[in-house]
Amino acid sequence: MKVGILCGGAGVRMGEATQAVPKPLMTVGDRPILWHIMKLYEAAGFCDFVLLLGYRGEAIRAYFEQHAEPGWRVEYVDTGLETPTGGRLHRARDRFREGRFFLTYGDGLADVPLRDLLAHHERAGRAATMTVVRPHTQFGIVDIATDDVVTGFREKPRMNEWVNGGFFVMEPAVLDVVADDDVLEARPLETLAAKGELTAYRHDGFWQCMDTLKDLRTLNELHAKGAPWTVRK
Repeated sequence: MKVGILCGGAGVRMGEATQAVPKPLMTVGDRPILWHIMKLYEAAGFCDFVLLLGYRGEAIRAYFEQHAEPGWRVEYVDTGLETPTGGRLHRARDRFREGRFFLTYGDGLADVPLRDLLAHHERAGRAATMTVVRPHTQFGIVDIATDDVVTGFREKPRMNEWVNGGFFVMEPAVLDVVADDDVLEARPLETLAAKGELTAYRHDGFWQCMDTLKDLRTLNELHAKGAPWTVRK
């Protein structure tokens, strides 16, 4: 199975930091976050990668041409600077026509058991499976009684709702509902959901995206404590 990784965005929420280094190459520990993501798939036995490039794609390609791990097969597809996520998949569709494939974002780490995710997808028999997670809220929660008396506080509790955590499994049929100007998370996934062709894999383990420099600091602090996203063989 091929592993497509969306790593072409400009990372505007990272501020000026991405002017020097594209977000997928920002380091967690001593390695780019993209390398850590690829190691997650390697641990599950999947080493055939397709990097969907855009902003500063030449830097990402140069890095992995020098630092790819033994056994990795890495393809590079330039999908354009301003292309939305669905459009990036659309422009690389020929790489994924052969059969079932993984797809994920180049800025999130998790200890998702990828073999279990794949088994869930196979059992569901749908066109696509999306890993869903319940992240912690950004703010502390104030508990208030009906008489407006504050009864307590909860420091950044985990959400009750599920959100898109990336780590997709898709059949080639998905490629037929994705157009060049699509944001993957909008019309394509909504269309699949409306047709009953999208299933959710609930992951209650570790998950952390890297949208901001604060998130990057968090990941580095976690890396120093043992990297909870590491999948042990």
